[in-house]
Amino acid sequence: MTTTGATTTATKIVLIGAGDVGVAYAFALINQGLCDRLVLIDLDEKRTWGQVQDLNHAVPWSNHRTVITQGDYPDCADADIVCICAGAAQKPGETRLDLVEKNVGIFRGIVGSVRDSGFDGVYLVASNPVDILSYVTWKVSGLPSRRVIGSGTVLDTARLRWALGNHFDIAPTSVHAYVIGEHGDTELPVWSAGSVAGVPLSTRLAATGGTEAADRIFAQTRDAAYEIIKAKGSTSFGIGQGLARITAAVLGNEDVALPVSTLVDGIYGREGRRPLYIGTPAVIARDGVREAVELPLDATERGQFAHSADTLEQVMEDAGVFDL
Repeated sequence: MTTTGATTTATKIVLIGAGDVGVAYAFALINQGLCDRLVLIDLDEKRTWGQVQDLNHAVPWSNHRTVITQGDYPDCADADIVCICAGAAQKPGETRLDLVEKNVGIFRGIVGSVRDSGFDGVYLVASNPVDILSYVTWKVSGLPSRRVIGSGTVLDTARLRWALGNHFDIAPTSVHAYVIGEHGDTELPVWSAGSVAGVPLSTRLAATGGTEAADRIFAQTRDAAYEIIKAKGSTSFGIGQGLARITAAVLGNEDVALPVSTLVDGIYGREGRRPLYIGTPAVIARDGVREAVELPLDATERGQFAHSADTLEQVMEDAGVFDL
């Protein structure tokens, strides 16, 4: 065997937080071959060591050459993406917004350490409340807002498309509909802009249960996390795959629109209001968010989005987040 001596630039991702969500993301990265190097950082070093070994043992059957190691914050310096899944987890009966006080302080420390390493890539934030923690990451990191992407409503949108696919007996990939707003109880489905196999979603729903069916499907979507957490303690596979999809869009410079949490400033009727991170489709490219997409909402949806944004803004105000 001979070598040419040629050098290549390895794609590197650092994952902070090796709990259920983080490891599901890591497993998706390995299976899809999205990076050459993957570094895991977590306070529980013994458990993290075990996760690294277990993940490495999956590599031989993945058809990709991913090197997985355990590391620390200096490893972020030359990373392309730092994904943060660390923080206090949502407990049964607890809303995502209940986690604000616990996780804002944790994030200030984490992002400060990543910043101090000299990291200059793209942050991907998954911890809850993801919209508020994405804002905290933006402020503490000092990077342009386009470089901070929250998972936003990527999971909620997947849940909605899956539920609609079941309802219409069609593959979810043939369903085009978004959930936007807070990743939480005030999120909303954009029925007016959806379609199923090219047919307006409103038309399909009117023929198969109308408003009652729509309300049931959305309630199933919105409350899925509570039911799953009650049953198994956490959600992981859906969000892990969603994070991998965002990662692929960044590293592949795809210019694809995905429903993420990004800075909304001067759109959706928020002219003159404080900018905040909230879920909306955004065009994702190698440098992060190229642009936030403002969906054309009907009157009801505009009111729902305003309520969602106002709810986030009030929680951020009460927690002193705008003072960062």
